[in-house]
Amino acid sequence: MKKVLVLEDEANIRSFIVINLRRAGYDVIEAASGEEALEKLAAEPGTGVALLDIMLPGIDGFEVCRRIRASNSRIGIIMLTARSQEMDKVTGLMTGADDYVTKPFSPAELTARVDALFRRAGGGQEEEAGVIVREPFTLNTRNRTLEKNGQRIKLTQVEYSIIKYFMENPGRALSREEILDTVWGKDYFGELKIVDVNIRRLRLKIEDNVQSPVYLTTVWGYGYKWGL
Repeated sequence: MKKVLVLEDEANIRSFIVINLRRAGYDVIEAASGEEALEKLAAEPGTGVALLDIMLPGIDGFEVCRRIRASNSRIGIIMLTARSQEMDKVTGLMTGADDYVTKPFSPAELTARVDALFRRAGGGQEEEAGVIVREPFTLNTRNRTLEKNGQRIKLTQVEYSIIKYFMENPGRALSREEILDTVWGKDYFGELKIVDVNIRRLRLKIEDNVQSPVYLTTVWGYGYKWGL
């Protein structure tokens, strides 16, 4: 059964999330603090998605996200944010989250986001083995890894999907809408800004100079493309 960690210190909200995820067929691991979440993740290495509330006693959701990402690039991470916390959404994505859900949210929306992350994580099983080379990068689609000049670059599942889409379409301008539909799915509930934040995060990993990107370049008023 697919495992999901739910980190939420408010018991009634956590119970609401847990009940709906279990109804959707997920095995749910509960945590009320960041410290407890990290302990349970260490004990449950097969967990595929983590839902992290931001405002917590002790270490907050951002720090939990950072610590998870430091050792695990494969797990999907969704931040739970309040409607007024606009900067928190960006901060969460920049610390390594794949997505965010704004409170209050419907069970259908939350389940759809979790489903999408699990689909993305399992997508490599259906891909044909192969290598895409765009100097100085090599993308291996069997083990879903990226190397630059022979050095491994750690990617999240979302980052892998984005870079693969660009490397399969070198020189082609890709709109934000195209990127969103391809990577997050046509039924994605969220906003276009998630594309921009993930591009910014990818540039920090692959560009020699983030201020003057040469691999993931901006097509002003439209989107992005691979190369100048």
